[in-house]
Amino acid sequence: MKTVFGGLFKGDRVVWGLIVVFMIYSLLAVYSSSVSLAFSRHGGDTTFFLKTQAMMLIFCLFIITVTHHLPYKIYSSLAGTILFVAIILLIITLLFPVRINEASRWIMIPGTGFMIQTSDLAKVALVIYLARMLSQNQGNLHDFKLMTRIMIVPVAIVCALIMPENLSTAVMIFGMSLIIMFIGRMPFKYIMAWLGIAVAAIIIFALVLDLATENNRVSVWKSRIENYVSGEGNKDADYQANQAKIAIATGGLIGKAPGNSVQRNMLPQSNSDFIFAIIIEEYGLLFGALPVLFVYLILLFRGVAIARKCETAFPAFLVLGLTIMLVTQAMINMAVAVGLFPVTGQTLPMISWGRTSMVVSSFSLGAILGVSRIINARAAEGEEIDPDEKEDPGDGLIYEGVHE
Repeated sequence: MKTVFGGLFKGDRVVWGLIVVFMIYSLLAVYSSSVSLAFSRHGGDTTFFLKTQAMMLIFCLFIITVTHHLPYKIYSSLAGTILFVAIILLIITLLFPVRINEASRWIMIPGTGFMIQTSDLAKVALVIYLARMLSQNQGNLHDFKLMTRIMIVPVAIVCALIMPENLSTAVMIFGMSLIIMFIGRMPFKYIMAWLGIAVAAIIIFALVLDLATENNRVSVWKSRIENYVSGEGNKDADYQANQAKIAIATGGLIGKAPGNSVQRNMLPQSNSDFIFAIIIEEYGLLFGALPVLFVYLILLFRGVAIARKCETAFPAFLVLGLTIMLVTQAMINMAVAVGLFPVTGQTLPMISWGRTSMVVSSFSLGAILGVSRIINARAAEGEEIDPDEKEDPGDGLIYEGVHE
Protein backbone atom coordinates (compact mmCIF):
# COMPACT_ATOMS: atom_id res chain seq x y z
CA MET A 1 0.00 0.00 0.00
CA LYS A 2 2.81 2.36 0.88
CA THR A 3 4.56 1.57 -2.42
CA VAL A 4 1.39 2.26 -4.41
CA PHE A 5 0.79 5.55 -2.57
CA GLY A 6 4.41 6.60 -2.94
CA GLY A 7 4.40 5.78 -6.64
CA LEU A 8 1.22 7.75 -7.29
CA PHE A 9 1.80 10.83 -5.14
CA LYS A 10 5.34 12.10 -5.57
CA GLY A 11 7.01 15.45 -5.10
CA ASP A 12 7.17 17.77 -2.12
CA ARG A 13 5.34 16.20 0.84
CA VAL A 14 4.69 19.55 2.48
CA VAL A 15 2.84 20.80 -0.61
CA TRP A 16 0.76 17.60 -0.63
CA GLY A 17 -0.06 18.27 3.02
CA LEU A 18 -1.12 21.83 2.17
CA ILE A 19 -3.43 20.49 -0.54
CA VAL A 20 -5.14 18.30 2.05
CA VAL A 21 -5.60 21.33 4.33
CA PHE A 22 -7.02 23.38 1.44
CA MET A 23 -9.54 20.66 0.64
CA ILE A 24 -10.67 20.27 4.26
CA TYR A 25 -11.25 24.02 4.67
CA SER A 26 -12.92 24.16 1.27
CA LEU A 27 -15.47 21.44 2.04
CA LEU A 28 -16.30 22.82 5.48
CA ALA A 29 -16.50 26.48 4.44
CA VAL A 30 -18.35 25.96 1.15
CA TYR A 31 -20.96 23.73 2.79
CA SER A 32 -21.57 26.08 5.69
CA SER A 33 -21.62 29.27 3.62
CA SER A 34 -23.98 27.82 0.99
CA VAL A 35 -26.69 26.14 3.06
CA SER A 36 -29.24 28.93 2.72
CA LEU A 37 -28.49 29.50 -0.95
CA ALA A 38 -28.74 25.78 -1.70
CA PHE A 39 -32.07 25.53 0.15
CA SER A 40 -33.63 28.44 -1.75
CA ARG A 41 -32.28 27.67 -5.22
CA HIS A 42 -32.06 23.89 -5.32
CA GLY A 43 -35.36 22.64 -4.00
CA GLY A 44 -34.43 22.48 -0.35
CA ASP A 45 -31.30 20.39 -0.95
CA THR A 46 -28.97 21.99 1.59
CA THR A 47 -26.11 19.67 0.59
CA PHE A 48 -26.11 20.70 -3.09
CA PHE A 49 -22.94 22.81 -2.90
CA LEU A 50 -21.26 20.31 -0.58
CA LYS A 51 -21.78 17.53 -3.12
CA THR A 52 -20.71 19.61 -6.10
CA GLN A 53 -17.63 20.90 -4.28
CA ALA A 54 -16.70 17.38 -3.17
CA MET A 55 -16.90 16.18 -6.78
CA MET A 56 -14.89 19.19 -7.89
CA LEU A 57 -12.19 18.49 -5.31
CA ILE A 58 -11.96 14.87 -6.46
CA PHE A 59 -11.54 16.14 -10.01
CA CYS A 60 -8.92 18.63 -8.80
CA LEU A 61 -7.00 15.83 -7.08
CA PHE A 62 -7.06 13.95 -10.38
CA ILE A 63 -5.70 17.04 -12.19
CA ILE A 64 -2.93 17.50 -9.63
CA THR A 65 -1.96 13.83 -9.77
CA VAL A 66 -1.82 13.69 -13.57
CA THR A 67 -0.09 17.07 -13.94
CA HIS A 68 2.66 16.35 -11.44
CA HIS A 69 3.64 13.24 -13.41
CA LEU A 70 4.18 15.27 -16.60
CA PRO A 71 7.70 16.52 -17.46
CA TYR A 72 7.86 20.29 -17.06
CA LYS A 73 9.56 20.59 -20.46
CA ILE A 74 6.11 20.23 -22.01
CA TYR A 75 5.12 23.64 -20.63
CA SER A 76 8.32 25.21 -21.91
CA SER A 77 7.88 23.94 -25.46
CA LEU A 78 4.18 24.88 -25.60
CA ALA A 79 4.43 28.24 -23.80
CA GLY A 80 3.80 30.37 -26.89
CA THR A 81 0.95 28.18 -28.14
CA ILE A 82 -0.76 28.15 -24.75
CA LEU A 83 -0.60 31.95 -24.52
CA PHE A 84 -1.91 32.34 -28.09
CA VAL A 85 -4.91 30.10 -27.33
CA ALA A 86 -5.57 32.05 -24.11
CA ILE A 87 -5.58 35.35 -26.01
CA ILE A 88 -8.02 33.95 -28.59
CA LEU A 89 -10.32 32.87 -25.74
CA LEU A 90 -10.11 36.36 -24.22
CA ILE A 91 -11.12 37.89 -27.55
CA ILE A 92 -14.08 35.50 -27.78
CA THR A 93 -15.07 36.47 -24.24
CA LEU A 94 -14.95 40.14 -25.18
CA LEU A 95 -17.13 39.59 -28.26
CA PHE A 96 -19.50 36.83 -27.11
CA PRO A 97 -19.60 36.86 -23.30
CA VAL A 98 -21.88 35.13 -20.83
CA ARG A 99 -23.09 37.71 -18.34
CA ILE A 100 -23.29 36.81 -14.63
CA ASN A 101 -23.84 39.28 -11.76
CA GLU A 102 -23.59 42.24 -14.15
CA ALA A 103 -20.15 41.14 -15.35
CA SER A 104 -19.17 39.59 -18.69
CA ARG A 105 -16.18 37.40 -17.86
CA TRP A 106 -17.23 33.93 -19.00
CA ILE A 107 -17.78 31.97 -22.18
CA MET A 108 -19.93 28.89 -22.65
CA ILE A 109 -18.43 25.71 -24.04
CA PRO A 110 -20.90 24.70 -26.78
CA GLY A 111 -22.97 21.62 -26.03
CA THR A 112 -21.74 21.20 -22.46
CA GLY A 113 -23.42 23.96 -20.46
CA PHE A 114 -20.04 24.46 -18.79
CA MET A 115 -18.72 28.01 -18.44
CA ILE A 116 -15.11 29.05 -18.10
CA GLN A 117 -13.63 32.30 -16.87
CA THR A 118 -10.97 32.92 -19.49
CA SER A 119 -8.99 35.41 -17.42
CA ASP A 120 -8.00 32.55 -15.09
CA LEU A 121 -6.69 30.54 -18.04
CA ALA A 122 -4.83 33.56 -19.43
CA LYS A 123 -3.22 34.16 -16.04
CA VAL A 124 -1.53 30.77 -15.85
CA ALA A 125 -0.68 30.86 -19.58
CA LEU A 126 1.11 34.16 -19.05
CA VAL A 127 3.11 32.77 -16.11
CA ILE A 128 4.34 29.86 -18.24
CA TYR A 129 5.22 32.20 -21.10
CA LEU A 130 7.13 34.62 -18.87
CA ALA A 131 9.05 31.75 -17.28
CA ARG A 132 10.09 30.55 -20.74
CA MET A 133 11.10 34.00 -22.01
CA LEU A 134 13.05 34.84 -18.87
CA SER A 135 14.92 31.54 -19.00
CA GLN A 136 15.83 32.02 -22.66
CA ASN A 137 16.88 35.66 -22.38
CA GLN A 138 18.98 35.90 -19.22
CA GLY A 139 21.75 37.36 -21.36
CA ASN A 140 19.48 39.94 -23.05
CA LEU A 141 17.76 41.50 -20.05
CA HIS A 142 19.39 44.89 -20.63
CA ASP A 143 17.95 45.20 -24.16
CA PHE A 144 14.97 47.44 -23.40
CA LYS A 145 13.37 47.23 -26.86
CA LEU A 146 13.65 43.45 -27.00
CA MET A 147 12.33 42.96 -23.48
CA THR A 148 9.43 45.32 -24.18
CA ARG A 149 8.53 43.42 -27.34
CA ILE A 150 8.73 39.86 -26.03
CA MET A 151 7.75 40.45 -22.40
CA ILE A 152 5.59 43.52 -21.89
CA VAL A 153 3.63 43.49 -25.16
CA PRO A 154 2.09 40.04 -24.47
CA VAL A 155 1.33 41.08 -20.89
CA ALA A 156 -0.26 44.32 -22.13
CA ILE A 157 -2.41 42.45 -24.68
CA VAL A 158 -3.73 40.05 -22.04
CA CYS A 159 -4.43 42.86 -19.55
CA ALA A 160 -6.07 45.07 -22.19
CA LEU A 161 -8.47 42.27 -23.14
CA ILE A 162 -9.39 41.62 -19.50
CA MET A 163 -9.56 45.24 -18.29
CA PRO A 164 -12.90 46.36 -19.82
CA GLU A 165 -14.87 43.93 -17.63
CA ASN A 166 -12.42 43.06 -14.87
CA LEU A 167 -10.02 45.83 -13.95
CA SER A 168 -8.94 44.22 -10.66
CA THR A 169 -7.83 41.02 -12.38
CA ALA A 170 -6.00 42.97 -15.09
CA VAL A 171 -4.15 45.02 -12.47
CA MET A 172 -3.34 41.89 -10.46
CA ILE A 173 -1.99 40.09 -13.53
CA PHE A 174 0.15 43.07 -14.52
CA GLY A 175 1.54 43.43 -11.01
CA MET A 176 2.17 39.70 -10.76
CA SER A 177 4.00 39.80 -14.10
CA LEU A 178 6.26 42.61 -12.92
CA ILE A 179 7.09 40.67 -9.75
CA ILE A 180 8.02 37.62 -11.82
CA MET A 181 10.22 39.78 -14.06
CA PHE A 182 11.91 41.32 -11.04
CA ILE A 183 12.65 37.84 -9.68
CA GLY A 184 13.93 36.96 -13.14
CA ARG A 185 16.54 39.75 -12.77
CA MET A 186 14.89 42.27 -15.08
CA PRO A 187 16.48 45.73 -14.48
CA PHE A 188 14.43 47.64 -11.93
CA LYS A 189 14.43 50.83 -13.99
CA TYR A 190 12.67 48.98 -16.81
CA ILE A 191 10.03 47.66 -14.43
CA MET A 192 9.33 51.16 -13.08
CA ALA A 193 9.11 52.56 -16.61
CA TRP A 194 6.58 49.90 -17.63
CA LEU A 195 4.62 50.50 -14.44
CA GLY A 196 4.38 54.23 -15.18
CA ILE A 197 3.21 53.56 -18.72
CA ALA A 198 0.58 51.11 -17.44
CA VAL A 199 -0.83 53.60 -14.92
CA ALA A 200 -1.10 56.27 -17.62
CA ALA A 201 -2.76 53.81 -20.00
CA ILE A 202 -5.37 52.80 -17.40
CA ILE A 203 -6.24 56.44 -16.68
CA ILE A 204 -6.57 57.29 -20.38
CA PHE A 205 -8.64 54.16 -21.03
CA ALA A 206 -11.00 54.95 -18.14
CA LEU A 207 -11.49 58.55 -19.30
CA VAL A 208 -12.19 57.54 -22.90
CA LEU A 209 -14.59 54.76 -21.89
CA ASP A 210 -16.39 57.03 -19.44
CA LEU A 211 -16.88 59.71 -22.10
CA ALA A 212 -17.73 57.33 -24.94
CA THR A 213 -20.47 55.25 -23.29
CA GLU A 214 -23.02 55.76 -20.55
CA ASN A 215 -23.28 52.18 -19.25
CA ASN A 216 -19.77 50.97 -18.49
CA ARG A 217 -17.64 49.54 -15.71
CA VAL A 218 -15.84 52.83 -15.03
CA SER A 219 -18.61 54.01 -12.71
CA VAL A 220 -18.26 50.77 -10.73
CA TRP A 221 -14.47 51.24 -10.46
CA LYS A 222 -14.89 54.85 -9.34
CA SER A 223 -17.57 53.98 -6.81
CA ARG A 224 -15.55 51.18 -5.21
CA ILE A 225 -12.37 53.25 -4.99
CA GLU A 226 -14.14 56.37 -3.69
CA ASN A 227 -16.10 54.38 -1.11
CA TYR A 228 -12.95 52.64 0.05
CA VAL A 229 -10.92 55.85 0.35
CA SER A 230 -13.65 57.91 2.04
CA GLY A 231 -15.16 55.13 4.11
CA GLU A 232 -18.53 56.83 3.63
CA GLY A 233 -19.88 55.14 0.54
CA ASN A 234 -23.56 54.46 0.03
CA LYS A 235 -25.02 51.38 1.67
CA ASP A 236 -25.74 49.56 -1.59
CA ALA A 237 -22.21 49.94 -2.95
CA ASP A 238 -20.62 48.94 0.35
CA TYR A 239 -23.07 46.21 1.23
CA GLN A 240 -20.75 43.25 0.62
CA ALA A 241 -17.78 44.84 2.37
CA ASN A 242 -19.91 45.83 5.36
CA GLN A 243 -21.43 42.37 5.74
CA ALA A 244 -17.94 40.84 5.57
CA LYS A 245 -16.75 43.19 8.32
CA ILE A 246 -19.69 42.20 10.51
CA ALA A 247 -18.88 38.52 9.97
CA ILE A 248 -15.25 39.06 10.95
CA ALA A 249 -16.05 41.27 13.95
CA THR A 250 -18.55 38.78 15.37
CA GLY A 251 -16.22 35.84 14.80
CA GLY A 252 -13.76 36.99 17.43
CA LEU A 253 -10.89 34.76 18.51
CA ILE A 254 -12.54 31.34 18.37
CA GLY A 255 -15.58 31.92 16.16
CA LYS A 256 -19.21 30.89 16.46
CA ALA A 257 -18.46 27.22 15.63
CA PRO A 258 -18.97 25.47 12.27
CA GLY A 259 -22.41 25.94 10.75
CA ASN A 260 -23.38 28.87 13.00
CA SER A 261 -22.65 31.73 10.60
CA VAL A 262 -25.31 34.43 10.48
CA GLN A 263 -23.82 36.64 7.77
CA ARG A 264 -23.89 33.84 5.19
CA ASN A 265 -27.59 34.64 4.87
CA MET A 266 -26.90 38.28 4.03
CA LEU A 267 -23.51 38.22 2.31
CA PRO A 268 -23.57 37.83 -1.50
CA GLN A 269 -20.82 35.53 -2.85
CA SER A 270 -20.41 34.07 0.63
CA ASN A 271 -19.09 30.80 -0.82
CA SER A 272 -16.64 32.38 -3.26
CA ASP A 273 -15.35 35.97 -3.11
CA PHE A 274 -16.08 36.44 0.62
CA ILE A 275 -15.61 32.91 1.92
CA PHE A 276 -12.69 34.06 4.09
CA ALA A 277 -15.08 36.26 6.10
CA ILE A 278 -17.34 33.25 6.75
CA ILE A 279 -14.33 31.16 7.81
CA ILE A 280 -13.38 33.82 10.37
CA GLU A 281 -16.97 34.13 11.60
CA GLU A 282 -17.24 30.39 12.25
CA TYR A 283 -13.67 29.49 13.21
CA GLY A 284 -12.38 32.81 14.52
CA LEU A 285 -8.91 34.27 14.36
CA LEU A 286 -7.18 31.29 15.98
CA PHE A 287 -8.75 28.45 14.02
CA GLY A 288 -9.76 30.24 10.83
CA ALA A 289 -7.87 33.36 9.80
CA LEU A 290 -4.36 32.51 11.00
CA PRO A 291 -4.27 28.87 9.82
CA VAL A 292 -5.51 29.82 6.33
CA LEU A 293 -3.01 32.67 6.14
CA PHE A 294 -0.16 30.43 7.29
CA VAL A 295 -1.06 27.73 4.75
CA TYR A 296 -0.54 30.18 1.89
CA LEU A 297 2.65 31.54 3.45
CA ILE A 298 4.00 28.00 3.81
CA LEU A 299 3.15 27.41 0.14
CA LEU A 300 5.19 30.51 -0.71
CA PHE A 301 8.18 29.30 1.33
CA ARG A 302 7.99 25.82 -0.20
CA GLY A 303 7.81 27.29 -3.68
CA VAL A 304 10.96 29.31 -3.03
CA ALA A 305 12.67 26.23 -1.57
CA ILE A 306 11.80 24.12 -4.62
CA ALA A 307 12.97 26.85 -6.99
CA ARG A 308 16.30 27.17 -5.19
CA LYS A 309 16.98 23.48 -5.85
CA CYS A 310 16.46 23.82 -9.62
CA GLU A 311 19.60 23.61 -11.74
CA THR A 312 18.20 25.57 -14.69
CA ALA A 313 16.13 28.71 -14.99
CA PHE A 314 12.83 27.63 -16.55
CA PRO A 315 11.62 25.26 -13.81
CA ALA A 316 12.75 27.75 -11.15
CA PHE A 317 10.85 30.63 -12.77
CA LEU A 318 7.86 28.38 -13.44
CA VAL A 319 7.57 27.35 -9.78
CA LEU A 320 8.11 30.90 -8.52
CA GLY A 321 5.63 32.32 -11.02
CA LEU A 322 2.87 29.85 -10.21
CA THR A 323 3.47 30.20 -6.47
CA ILE A 324 3.35 33.99 -6.67
CA MET A 325 0.16 33.76 -8.74
CA LEU A 326 -1.63 31.62 -6.14
CA VAL A 327 -0.37 33.46 -3.08
CA THR A 328 -0.98 36.93 -4.55
CA GLN A 329 -4.59 36.05 -5.38
CA ALA A 330 -5.08 34.61 -1.90
CA MET A 331 -3.66 37.70 -0.21
CA ILE A 332 -5.88 40.00 -2.29
CA ASN A 333 -8.97 37.94 -1.45
CA MET A 334 -8.19 38.03 2.27
CA ALA A 335 -7.33 41.74 2.16
CA VAL A 336 -10.69 42.51 0.54
CA ALA A 337 -12.55 40.46 3.15
CA VAL A 338 -10.97 42.35 6.05
CA GLY A 339 -11.40 45.75 4.38
CA LEU A 340 -7.79 46.48 3.40
CA PHE A 341 -8.57 46.54 -0.35
CA PRO A 342 -11.61 47.64 -2.34
CA VAL A 343 -13.92 44.86 -3.54
CA THR A 344 -12.20 43.04 -6.44
CA GLY A 345 -14.02 39.76 -7.05
CA GLN A 346 -11.00 37.46 -6.56
CA THR A 347 -11.63 33.97 -5.21
CA LEU A 348 -9.59 32.23 -2.51
CA PRO A 349 -7.51 29.63 -4.43
CA MET A 350 -8.40 25.96 -3.71
CA ILE A 351 -10.94 26.99 -1.04
CA SER A 352 -13.67 29.09 -2.68
CA TRP A 353 -16.49 27.40 -4.55
CA GLY A 354 -15.83 27.59 -8.27
CA ARG A 355 -14.88 25.82 -11.45
CA THR A 356 -12.24 27.51 -13.62
CA SER A 357 -10.38 28.91 -10.62
CA MET A 358 -10.23 25.47 -8.99
CA VAL A 359 -8.97 23.83 -12.18
CA VAL A 360 -6.30 26.49 -12.74
CA SER A 361 -5.17 26.33 -9.09
CA SER A 362 -4.99 22.53 -9.28
CA PHE A 363 -2.95 22.62 -12.46
CA SER A 364 -0.58 25.14 -10.86
CA LEU A 365 -0.06 22.99 -7.77
CA GLY A 366 0.44 19.94 -9.99
CA ALA A 367 3.11 21.74 -12.03
CA ILE A 368 4.90 22.83 -8.84
CA LEU A 369 4.80 19.26 -7.56
CA GLY A 370 6.03 18.05 -10.96
CA VAL A 371 9.18 20.12 -10.68
CA SER A 372 9.75 18.99 -7.09
CA ARG A 373 9.20 15.36 -8.13
CA ILE A 374 12.03 15.57 -10.66
CA ILE A 375 14.27 17.33 -8.13
CA ASN A 376 13.58 14.62 -5.56
CA ALA A 377 14.28 11.91 -8.13
CA ARG A 378 17.67 13.45 -8.91
CA ALA A 379 18.46 13.63 -5.23
CA ALA A 380 17.47 10.02 -4.61
CA GLU A 381 20.60 7.92 -4.81
CA GLY A 382 20.57 5.38 -7.63
CA GLU A 383 17.16 6.43 -9.04
CA GLU A 384 16.98 6.70 -12.82
CA ILE A 385 15.55 9.78 -14.51
CA ASP A 386 13.27 9.48 -17.52
CA PRO A 387 15.10 10.84 -20.62
CA ASP A 388 12.16 13.19 -21.27
CA GLU A 389 12.73 14.78 -17.86
CA LYS A 390 16.43 15.56 -18.17
CA GLU A 391 17.54 19.15 -18.17
CA ASP A 392 17.00 21.04 -21.40
CA PRO A 393 19.83 23.43 -22.34
CA GLY A 394 17.15 25.77 -23.65
CA ASP A 395 15.84 26.18 -20.13
CA GLY A 396 18.65 28.61 -19.43
CA LEU A 397 21.29 28.56 -16.72
CA ILE A 398 20.78 30.05 -13.30
CA TYR A 399 23.48 32.55 -12.37
CA GLU A 400 23.90 35.38 -9.94
CA GLY A 401 22.81 38.75 -11.23
CA VAL A 402 21.95 42.20 -9.95
CA HIS A 403 19.11 44.64 -10.56
CA GLU A 404 19.81 48.13 -11.73
